[in-house]
Amino acid sequence: MAFRFSRRLCITIALLVAAPLARAGLLDQEVSFTEAEVQAAVDRNGKMQRSYGGFATVALQQPPKVALGTPDGRISLSGSMLVAVVGQPPIPVDVQGVAGIRYDDRSKGFFLENPVATSVASPMLDRNSEPFVRQGVSQLMSAYFRSKPIYVLRDDASVQEATMRWLLRSVRIEPGKVVATLSPL
Repeated sequence: MAFRFSRRLCITIALLVAAPLARAGLLDQEVSFTEAEVQAAVDRNGKMQRSYGGFATVALQQPPKVALGTPDGRISLSGSMLVAVVGQPPIPVDVQGVAGIRYDDRSKGFFLENPVATSVASPMLDRNSEPFVRQGVSQLMSAYFRSKPIYVLRDDASVQEATMRWLLRSVRIEPGKVVATLSPL
């Protein structure tokens, strides 16, 4: 009985001491993964094509290039796509876009969140078509990244990464890296 009481007392004291430290961020630990690791994951995703009611097709021939932290707190994407309208040859279009990041606890994966094409450019693209093409490209980007994580926390990885699978509190994008904050509470 005395052993149980002492053990409970020690746990209670530890929680009372740890809670303010955790709220102050003093027990937090940060783990990061690099732009090169994110780019490698994106490169594994490969090609994708999407048809819009048989009227137009947007095709990603190569995975986009990724830049972390430019603009601040976001992920920049750049690449080239082919846009084809029925009866016309495909038009190569240079695309620039941005996205955020989200963590899915069920899959233990980090995904690009709300990728949006910010600009589309091609000498063969009519100015009146740009909004339609930008919308189609944004939809393709969203579909492309929806189910393909840019990083997955593995059980068999480092102790930090295995711990992150259970204690992840927040995630942010900095220049050249994604930083995950771990917290015990």
